[in-house]
Formats: sequence, C-alpha cells, structure tokens
Amino acid sequence: MSRAETLRDRYRRRLPNRLDELDGPAHGTVDLPLHIVWSGRTNYTLDRPKSCMTLYRTVLAEGMREDLAAYLNRRLLLEQWPVLRRLISPHLRDVWEGAFPELVRSASTAGAAA
Repeated sequence: MSRAETLRDRYRRRLPNRLDELDGPAHGTVDLPLHIVWSGRTNYTLDRPKSCMTLYRTVLAEGMREDLAAYLNRRLLLEQWPVLRRLISPHLRDVWEGAFPELVRSASTAGAAA
C-alpha cells in the first residue's frame, strides 16, 4: 500500500459515522490532551477564529474518533471548512469530503458567496 493510501485509511477509520456526532464545544476555551498535541500549545479559545482554526487542524490530523466527537462541533466545522480544507493535508481533506458531502457543499457555497 502506498503512503497516501495508508494515510487515507488511517483517517477513514477515525471518521465519525455522521457529522451530528461532532458535539464538542462551540464557545470558550479548550485544553487538548497530550495524546493529541504532544508539544507546544495545548490551550485554544474557540471564540478567536485563528485559535479555533488551529485547534480544528490539530484535532482533525491527530485525534482519534472519540476526540473528534469530544472536541469538534458540527456547526463550527461546517463554517470553517471552506478555509480549513486548504490548511489540512489533501489526504485528510479527500477522506472527509468523500464521507460528508455537506462539507463539499459548504465549501462551494462559500466560494460562490466570495
């Protein structure tokens, strides 16, 4: 299996069944555990767009299925996706957009509005 296929498979196994399972906080401060962010910053403020975007990038790339549900919020993910999709790896983006067409629609709608 190629490196790209291995990465896609790893990300696919972590996916929630539905975006509705992403029931994390939408406001306030979040402290990520060391198994997600093992060095550097661990504290993020969801009400600050740049901080929120960094948290989502980190959790998408490093979090397990339970972490995705605990730290990501469906509404925030959909709102951020048009920009976030350009900041994550193409393998991660392809897996999430392949599983959740609403993310693709979110990105398309934002592009049409710009």
